[in-house]
This record gives sequence, structure tokens and C-alpha cells, in this order.
Amino acid sequence: MDTIFISDLRLDILVGVYDWEKKVPQKVQFDLEIGLPGRAAGPSDKLADTIDYAAVVHRIEASLAREHFSLLEKLAEHIAELIMREFKSPWVKVSVTKLGPLRNVKRLGVTIERGTRQ
Repeated sequence: MDTIFISDLRLDILVGVYDWEKKVPQKVQFDLEIGLPGRAAGPSDKLADTIDYAAVVHRIEASLAREHFSLLEKLAEHIAELIMREFKSPWVKVSVTKLGPLRNVKRLGVTIERGTRQ
């Protein structure tokens, strides 16, 4: 399977279970691997034959601007479903990382894979 990746996408979003996390945006990093629905882009050299990275980033930004998630697991699931549904990806790997969330913790997060990797 051919994949594209988006690495180190950082957004300030509302995520967490504590009262302050529902009011104060936190810096969250996303790392994505996205399975392509076909292999036509290599031979064709046409954007229409692949998944547009910029469109994925824009869609994630727009979606998260109006959402709050209590758990990183639910946030990762939301991103995976969005990519598979709207961009017709058969497989996706989503890593979501809170940056500097706790004293003495530089990063914490989750990684999920959804779909079928061919």
C-alpha cells in the first residue's frame, strides 16, 4: 500500500477531562500516515489521483476548531474516521501527542490504526 504522511502538525485545541482543560487550549501534535486508495498518482503525476495533504490539514483544523474532546483516544478516533470517510483512505495511523501536559512530562499520547492495510 502506498501511504502519505503528515508529521508534526501542531494545533492549539481544547482537550482533556479537567475543568481548566475545557477552557484553556493546549498544544497538541498530530502525526498521520494515510493509506492511498490506489496507486495511480505515481504514474499519472496528478493531484486528483491521490489525497491532497493540504486539504487534509485544512479539514482537520476546521473540524477541531469547533470540538472539545475529553480523551486523546476519542480525538484520534475522530481524526481517523474523518480521513477515511472524507478522503476515502482504506487505512490510517493517527498519533496524538499532548506537548508538556504535566510537570516532568515532555510528551504523552496515543496511536491508533484503523482500516485495512493492503
